[in-house]
Amino acid sequence: MEGDRVSHHESVKKMYEKIKEDNITNIWDRYEAQGFGGDPDKRCPFCQGGVRCDLCSNGPCRSDASIDKRGACGITADGMAMRMMLLRNVLGTSTYHYHTEQTIKTLRATAKGDMPFQIKEPEKLKSFAERLGVNTSGSINEIALRFSDFVEEDFNRKYFEQSKIVEALAPPERKKTWKKLGIFPGGVHGEMMFSTSSCLTNVDGYYVSLALKAMRIGIAMAYQSQIINEFTQDILFGIPRPHKMRVDLGVLDSNYVNILPNGHEPFLGFAMIQLARKDEWQQKAKAIGAKGLRVIANIETGQEIIQRWEMDDVFYGFTGNWIMQEAIMASGCIDIFVADMNCSMPIDPIYAKKYKFKLVPASEVVAFEGITERVDYIPNEAEKQAESLLQMAIDNFKERRSSIDPVVGLPTKEAIVGFSTESIVEALGGTIEPLLNAIKDGTVRGVAGMVSCTSLRDSGQDVHTIKMVTELIKRDILVLSLGCGNAAVQVGGLCSLEAKEKAGPGLKKLCALLNIPPVLSYGTCTDTGRLADLIGVISKALGDVPVPDLPVVAVAPEYMEQKATIDAIFALAFGLHTYVNPVPPVTGGPNLVKLLTVDCKDITGGILNVEKDPIKASDAILSHIESNRKKLGI
Repeated sequence: MEGDRVSHHESVKKMYEKIKEDNITNIWDRYEAQGFGGDPDKRCPFCQGGVRCDLCSNGPCRSDASIDKRGACGITADGMAMRMMLLRNVLGTSTYHYHTEQTIKTLRATAKGDMPFQIKEPEKLKSFAERLGVNTSGSINEIALRFSDFVEEDFNRKYFEQSKIVEALAPPERKKTWKKLGIFPGGVHGEMMFSTSSCLTNVDGYYVSLALKAMRIGIAMAYQSQIINEFTQDILFGIPRPHKMRVDLGVLDSNYVNILPNGHEPFLGFAMIQLARKDEWQQKAKAIGAKGLRVIANIETGQEIIQRWEMDDVFYGFTGNWIMQEAIMASGCIDIFVADMNCSMPIDPIYAKKYKFKLVPASEVVAFEGITERVDYIPNEAEKQAESLLQMAIDNFKERRSSIDPVVGLPTKEAIVGFSTESIVEALGGTIEPLLNAIKDGTVRGVAGMVSCTSLRDSGQDVHTIKMVTELIKRDILVLSLGCGNAAVQVGGLCSLEAKEKAGPGLKKLCALLNIPPVLSYGTCTDTGRLADLIGVISKALGDVPVPDLPVVAVAPEYMEQKATIDAIFALAFGLHTYVNPVPPVTGGPNLVKLLTVDCKDITGGILNVEKDPIKASDAILSHIESNRKKLGI
């Protein structure tokens, strides 16, 4: 591969050439090798269409709707494709919720005084507890413990018992729709069982039923896993507020001991930063010949941290998203790669051996072939674990420096990060009215929540995302960016004040007035729930306008994994026009495609828009927004 087929980012292109020179396996070559007939994107047509199943011993079966060729059990192509999608969504839900369970454990331990952390946002804890109906009398630690008890009880509610969290947080109009459709969820654990049980061979093969179950678990996930997780992390570590952050691979300096927490759970990352900022740890690093000790933010764990904490010479900056992982490792600058839950690749041990860094799993669910040394996160041992990891990094420095020639001259940029609902309201002067007025008078045509991963399907890393977001802001659509796609626009320069020059005249005017970028860095993929909550605020502020009628869309230009598919299904249940790329593996089921792309609009109000061309996709999004504006009379 070469050029933009590798990546949008010059830093990654440079590192790809370095990796090739070092003759080491890499994601670009491995991806290309999976293609048929010299086309890296061509795969088995049955697999790409979602109509291949190996769940029972009669398989693998292939289904063809055009000739009514069914699986051995008799399941249709539509049923086969939707059943596999529902299973993906269970995986996505369970992974989101694993993170949430760890967050609540951390809050509980903090409230008991067993953590190196303190509750940074007591007022948010009180206000959020009140929204949920939790008693807010007594000390802040007592409230935290009652809050933890309440949410854990709701997580474990039976699937046939309605969730109190969803009842408290969801917009009234959405709740009414969900109850009418029978998709108002119970506890998320029960919903995962309900969905998984439905996917057993010869249980539920009806694509409509399976699609509704997918929406149901998506609703449970968004409110119980995502919103609870992010709001609790706000309570513990601070509400995101706008600040500048160094980004791209140039934040790596081989003269420092470099520690990279990686994954999705930020707890040990925060603990390591707190320790690394102490002079005693800086002196330990300097004593072995380093200029100092740095913690470098990486992927979604890093995204969680940079949204909340400002940079300095210790917490130095942010690298990028998960496809940059091998490029980061090959830089020759890393001393320890701390792999918590999600987004650490099975190939990492080969890079650790080649480039002389420590690879340490930091979650009980993470494992690597050949790696036996681990520090599994335990909340009340977080400080000791952080100390152990820092020491491992310091001990590694001399060997890495003496045996590896680092890559130098990689670029560094600056992005504005740290937007949240609260900070957006603060930027608007304490009320959301200025944004609403800008939408009403047409200065801003609408808002796009860009919740995306990054993928090599059909284009290089972040190439489609950058093109798509550029087209949206050109059309005066304000973009709130989340997930690995957020890293794409941060490193790609769209979260800078200068990026307003790429925006349409209306959005450019708003950016100049408020001193904000046209793309607001809104967090990780987990922050999808935060976005849903913001949309609920906008709906209420406009007079309880139904969500499907708002000039708001969901955009996933480069979705990749199972977390992304459950986000998309939730967006449909929430009633949003939802753009996804690449083409999801459902095209072998024509009735299912029609359900998602046409019929769903009359069921939940949401609709799936699939389009490879970013210009055509952006035109369709703008058309939807303009239609809703006309409907609202604005």
